[in-house]
Amino acid sequence: MAELIGAIDQGTTSTRFMLFDHEGSLVAADQIEHQQVFPRPGWVEHDPIQIWQNTVRVIEGALDRAGVGPGELAAVGLSNQRETTVLWDPSTGQPVANAIVWQDTRTSDLCRLLAGDEGQDRFRSRTGLPIATYFSAPKARWLLDRLELHDEASRGEILFGTVDSWLAWNLTGGADGGRHVTDVTNASRTMLMDLATTAWDSDLAMEIGVPVHMLPEIVASVGEVASCVGPLPGVPLAAILGDQQAALFGQACFEAGEAKNTYGTGNFMLLNTGTDAVSSESGQLTTVAYRISGEDTVYALEGSIAVTGSLVQWLRDGLGIIDSAEEVETLAASVEDNGDVYFVPAFSGLFAPHWRPDARGVIVGLTRFATGGHIARAALEATAFQTRDVTEAMTADSGMELTELKVDGGMTGNELLMQFQADILGVDVVRPTVAETTALGAAYGAGLAVGFWSGLDEVRSKWAEDRRWAPGMGEDERGRLLGRWRQAIGRSLDWA
Repeated sequence: MAELIGAIDQGTTSTRFMLFDHEGSLVAADQIEHQQVFPRPGWVEHDPIQIWQNTVRVIEGALDRAGVGPGELAAVGLSNQRETTVLWDPSTGQPVANAIVWQDTRTSDLCRLLAGDEGQDRFRSRTGLPIATYFSAPKARWLLDRLELHDEASRGEILFGTVDSWLAWNLTGGADGGRHVTDVTNASRTMLMDLATTAWDSDLAMEIGVPVHMLPEIVASVGEVASCVGPLPGVPLAAILGDQQAALFGQACFEAGEAKNTYGTGNFMLLNTGTDAVSSESGQLTTVAYRISGEDTVYALEGSIAVTGSLVQWLRDGLGIIDSAEEVETLAASVEDNGDVYFVPAFSGLFAPHWRPDARGVIVGLTRFATGGHIARAALEATAFQTRDVTEAMTADSGMELTELKVDGGMTGNELLMQFQADILGVDVVRPTVAETTALGAAYGAGLAVGFWSGLDEVRSKWAEDRRWAPGMGEDERGRLLGRWRQAIGRSLDWA
């Protein structure tokens, strides 16, 4: 029996391939960044061909590092940046344009048009989502309009997909018979899927202007899709999950009431609500958590924050006050506090719980006293403040009080941030042994599908705590800081 499970983790800034053993331990990995394309303010694009080429390279790289061949893999799972939209010609395998990334705000006028007199929540009862630039359907409609491809799309001569669909199609044959699929978690982020039926809503697709003939088949998150070709010949593609749902799975949050927060390019908190799709009155998203083949769909509430880790990247690449992302903690720790400086990173508007695409980034409280250290600290604290806002909204919707927060993602290595997160939440913050749970969740899903692991109980037994941060801040100080943060949020909204 093959001894390893592979996981493709295609994220906003890079693509990784990881190999895990039966204990859920990392055996080998490879990672490559891809180019971020910013044609205009508010526009963010990726090259789908580069992403596919990088996927092949990291698969080959990780296998080489482990000294194994594809035959040693029992299955492969796929996690992906969600909402990022690719349109391509299936006869040639060529994208018709760069992918429009989930952070992109070019569809703001189209979203206002779609909202009409009924407002942002026009489709929420069917999709669980507000009408926002974040989601895939407006991006697809924008491309079809711009490139005048509606007729071709109506005939199925142009395919639509999020990055999971693009990679699955290429992995399983591409123009020579690749499967055009997406899983239920990614479909739930398009603004085209009916949450109750987990099927495409043809009336909704017509209203938005995205022909159903270009849409992929919706499959279970955990279940065999097809055998791969190319870099993984004969290996079953056995799981597909959007990255945040994959992290929920990797954190073993299988019961209603369990939650995780992922600290990556953005921040994403998901609360498992079981088989009930809980409607939000507080700016959260109702989404699919996962579906195991043959079982009922599991739902979640999600709080999505657009800019967290990418703010550190901006400090490096845009502002130039650090040379590497790792330096931000040292710079932030060079000062005792934020010096009354607050940073609202609304580079793509504000997501949950505000949903204001017109909000703009602001740094407030600057005096001659402020240094690069204060700006770095304010940038890190912005991540924690935004997480607090989402947590309050999630509690309002679910009635569940947070008792601890499971965390994962690259930023959890920043101990200053994790301590401030515990302080501003007033609960323990807990990091697992494997912090990169997105890839692990995709691996767990693929392993479950092929019997590599026996069931959810065995997967849960693999979860282990690595580090815990307890709050050390008093209520008065917490209240003071939150009050100043909310003033800064007001400045960001006023700028619009």
